[in-house]
Amino acid sequence: MEKQTKKIQLTVEDEGKDQRIDKYISSILTQFSRSSIKSWIETGNILLDNARVKPKTLLYPGQAIVVLPQFEDREETKAEQMDLNIIYEDDDIIVIDKPSGMVVHPGHGNLSGTLQNGLLFYNEGLKILPRAGLVHRLDKDTTGLILAAKTTDAYNQLVKDMQLRLIQREYRSICKGEMVAGGMIEANLARDPHNRLKFKVSEIGRESRTHYRVLRRLKGYTFIGIRLDTGRTHQIRVHMDHIDYPILGDQLYGGRLAFPKNLKEESREMLMSFKRQALHAFRLSFKHPISEETISLTSPIPDDMESMIIALSDQDLDSQAINEFSYPE
Repeated sequence: MEKQTKKIQLTVEDEGKDQRIDKYISSILTQFSRSSIKSWIETGNILLDNARVKPKTLLYPGQAIVVLPQFEDREETKAEQMDLNIIYEDDDIIVIDKPSGMVVHPGHGNLSGTLQNGLLFYNEGLKILPRAGLVHRLDKDTTGLILAAKTTDAYNQLVKDMQLRLIQREYRSICKGEMVAGGMIEANLARDPHNRLKFKVSEIGRESRTHYRVLRRLKGYTFIGIRLDTGRTHQIRVHMDHIDYPILGDQLYGGRLAFPKNLKEESREMLMSFKRQALHAFRLSFKHPISEETISLTSPIPDDMESMIIALSDQDLDSQAINEFSYPE
């Protein structure tokens, strides 16, 4: 027996020209697997200009796509009670501050304990929405702000806004190496054929663009601000490694740990014990999907990153000082 949720409507943008429909939808609706999208195309649950097509059908700008997500009941995500740090909520949307160690969507090996499980317990009405209304994701060990819709209208609008890159996401991170200045990274990304868990820079990959700036130089490391133009899987982590400033603690892309000269033993121990990527979704700015009010929310630098900044600094710092240089205009 299958369960169908409300339809999602998309318009093919310029970057979708000559792309396969299954690949294009997968790049936008990242909450669904490529295999699910391919299956829905084959069963007629995805239509292009109100007509059935094949997964390999090529697109051109302006075409209308309708997606009718369909799931087998046995795959239905279960509601689970958990503490959620909700920093904003109204009748249409909810914003959660996600901790490190929490997976966003259920998947192989992570069928419970995810943010989606928790949202379904918090609000039973979210079960009618794809992935409990979540419109983007964060990696398991990345902390910070994540946005979900509570109604079908809000969800469809936020998906469109994400597609049009109208939802601005800023991050804070500690990278290895003393960076001189900020810049922009423009390098296409594709899955690594030698390691399915990783992504790599590739000419045949998806367009990807990351802006970064120096917020504070540390001993052998740099505290940076990051803004995304695109939102590919592992984008920040791959891009920073690509320019030889990998993120501290990144177990996939970070490489060997670096110990600055004359570093205190206590600070060395902190570096060795920092086992997650030092990446935090710091600010989320977007137009409300219903009221069209501009909303901008921030999340404080988490304690583990704050402690690391203090340990690697040449000066005496406290929480207040770190917050001051975390919020530049």
